[in-house]
Amino acid sequence: MNETIKLIQDHRSIRSFLDKDVDDAVIDEILKTAQAMPNSINGQQTSVIVIRDKDAKKKIAQLTGNQTWIEEAPVFLLFLIDFYKTKLGAEKNGLTQVIHESVEGTMVGTFDAGLQMGAAIISAESLGLGIVPIGGVRKNPEELIELLKLPEYTFPAVGLALGYPKDHSHKKPRLPLDTFKHEEFYHSDGLLESIDQYDKDMEDYLAEVGREKEGNWSKFTSSIYQSVYYPEVYPTIKKQKLSNDK
Repeated sequence: MNETIKLIQDHRSIRSFLDKDVDDAVIDEILKTAQAMPNSINGQQTSVIVIRDKDAKKKIAQLTGNQTWIEEAPVFLLFLIDFYKTKLGAEKNGLTQVIHESVEGTMVGTFDAGLQMGAAIISAESLGLGIVPIGGVRKNPEELIELLKLPEYTFPAVGLALGYPKDHSHKKPRLPLDTFKHEEFYHSDGLLESIDQYDKDMEDYLAEVGREKEGNWSKFTSSIYQSVYYPEVYPTIKKQKLSNDK
């Protein structure tokens, strides 16, 4: 196993950062790596906003559900679905862009942003930085769009708090590989038994980190997934003209 694989497999989220800045040159190298990732048709329908301003980070922390580590981290990266710049390209050629109105467009933009954030995570961790992804940027998207002056045809997909870690954190166990890897076709046999075992593993982990109230993986996940926990995504994404009706 090489050092890159070891680094990736040792990932853990960091929610406590040192009061130490991250140089612009380091951020630029991380973002160059992210930008180098593959993307659909070379459309490059994503962008990243780099946020260092303390007041802006404090407001984002509030909008995401009081995630204080956003304010504490020296840098916050916001990964966007961005069909605004592709729209400009269409207008330059006298054409009308339609893809932003489709579910396919939203999937493309989201997936490409995810690929880029994955590369950013690996790059940051290879440089000794710690990170935590922030899906909560979709909790109050309209206010975030206003705060960061996002144009139409864009939408905040996910955020990344980034800085030098105060501690190494605990590594969270994952579901068994046989729940993730399926040979040739989807194998449902034995899936529930693997989930049962993972629930026991998570109970031990949660006890170790003082979060016993979450119960285990299936209990916690199902308690969240019984509702649409970010209900503002759909109405706001439509306001941004990513209508998802095609």
